[in-house]
Amino acid sequence: MARWHESWLPGSPVDPDTPAADGHPGAKFGLPREGVGATVGFGRRLGGVAIDWMIAYALALFFSGLDALGSSSLGWTVWLVWFALTALPTAIFGMTPGMVALGMRVARVDMAPLVGLPRALLRTLLLGIVVPPIVRDDDGRGWHDRATRTIVIRTR
Repeated sequence: MARWHESWLPGSPVDPDTPAADGHPGAKFGLPREGVGATVGFGRRLGGVAIDWMIAYALALFFSGLDALGSSSLGWTVWLVWFALTALPTAIFGMTPGMVALGMRVARVDMAPLVGLPRALLRTLLLGIVVPPIVRDDDGRGWHDRATRTIVIRTR
């Protein structure tokens, strides 16, 4: 019998949004438990975004010059470079340079071959706000993935 606090805590056996005990992240989308095609954990996803931010920072400094280091506009320049570096490759290839480096890609939950520009733009905008990726569901998808009906999967 469930204890009183297990009736409302996320992940409790009586929570209707929790997958079955034998379920795993991505099971409801037909994804494997592990290996190629399995969902990616938060750490790997965070690493991919960090790599993309470092590349964006380097590109922003390359085009703005080292004098921009003290400038208040450098942050917005980095964000705009990161946005382009993330949205366009995601729309076309389903992955960013950071995702390629860590062996993952963005896929639509209906498994269509391309993410597409509208989904990639919305996903990147929400990802840039930072809060959506932190609040995740049982499949490891943040609000940005849920809003665009995407999921991040392993490529190797």
